[in-house]
Amino acid sequence: MVIRAWRFNTYLCLALLLAAALGCQTTTPEEKQQKKQKAALRVHLEATADGTPFNQPVSIGRTSPIAVNIHRNPFLTEENVAEARIIEAVGGFALQIQFDQRGTWLLEQYTGSNPRRRLAIYTQFGEDLEFARWLAAPMIYQRISNGLLTFTPDADREETEKISHGLNNYAKDNQPKPIK
Repeated sequence: MVIRAWRFNTYLCLALLLAAALGCQTTTPEEKQQKKQKAALRVHLEATADGTPFNQPVSIGRTSPIAVNIHRNPFLTEENVAEARIIEAVGGFALQIQFDQRGTWLLEQYTGSNPRRRLAIYTQFGEDLEFARWLAAPMIYQRISNGLLTFTPDADREETEKISHGLNNYAKDNQPKPIK
């Protein structure tokens, strides 16, 4: 009987490469939960109350709400989000949203031409978008040209993590496909 050692070694190497490539891909229940999160985001600009159907008053905040009259149509949505993350801030945390190129241009245009007005930020989040809330109404003090909107949300850390994961999932699923 003739043993073909080189053939055996080839098959062994292929089996090892296949095992290494496939590997053990275990996901924790927390990671599965994060992948199921969805979120929607709407950024509206403060408007002058003129009695037209193009604007509406909203109450922002739960503990000490403020009334803000806003344009009904948002100028930024989750379609413009490139990435969302939670950052540590003085006295707690903040939600930081990086917008894509179009979102960056819109944010720069609206913040540059509307100083001393507010941005009204609305979100829906959860696995079935079951939670909805006005998150914040930051004042525009200067033009935001880097596409980075940072604010302290009216939400606890767990809710903010759900919002962040949901926006990142949406951004990842809707990235433009590379042209081949």
